[in-house]
Amino acid sequence: MRYTNYGHSCFAVEIKGKRILFDPFITHNELAKKIDVQTIKADYIFVSHGHEDHVADLISLAKQTGAMVVSNFEIVTWAGKQGLTKLHPMNTGGKWKFDFGTVKCVVAQHSSCLPDGSYGGNPMGFVFMTDEGNFYYSGDTALTLDMELIPDITELDFAVLPIGDNFTMGPEDAIAAAEMIDCEKIIGIHYDTFGYIRIDRKEVMQLFDEAGVELLLPEIGSTIEV
Repeated sequence: MRYTNYGHSCFAVEIKGKRILFDPFITHNELAKKIDVQTIKADYIFVSHGHEDHVADLISLAKQTGAMVVSNFEIVTWAGKQGLTKLHPMNTGGKWKFDFGTVKCVVAQHSSCLPDGSYGGNPMGFVFMTDEGNFYYSGDTALTLDMELIPDITELDFAVLPIGDNFTMGPEDAIAAAEMIDCEKIIGIHYDTFGYIRIDRKEVMQLFDEAGVELLLPEIGSTIEV
């Protein structure tokens, strides 16, 4: 499976020829200024919650690409009011079989409001189960015992977890989460974008290495095989 990092918590995966984008926040991210958003293609856009650093480019990219937007009921309703029509509402605990595989929505412990201040519904994570691999994107979240349920859903090939601390899990909690979800390959997100979430990469990599967990921190704009 190909994984492209667009910075912060925005990334894309390719599954069965479908390009799936997550939490689009690029044009407002100084670290991602080299990304040309006009070249981005997507068949689906999954949104974990409504904070601006996860939806800033949602409407423009959905219109540009014609992608189906998948999120909770409140965010999908808001997106519809912005003129989007290709929408799929979900909510925590639900799952749906898409043309690339099955996705189950799971608990994320965070907050959620939309850029206009309206209610953003409950934040969520997503478990993807596909013929090309299984992964868990936690969205912004604290460490929570709900993560212990993930291995009962599927066996993971990798997980995408926040490591920046302050607003989400830090590296220590992300390592604990990796143990809970029984996954030894973690892609770190939600770090370095703002002063509150800057990390010492060498120190964080050492923590993961000592715990026996592989941490991947791909450069913004790069694509890796996972």
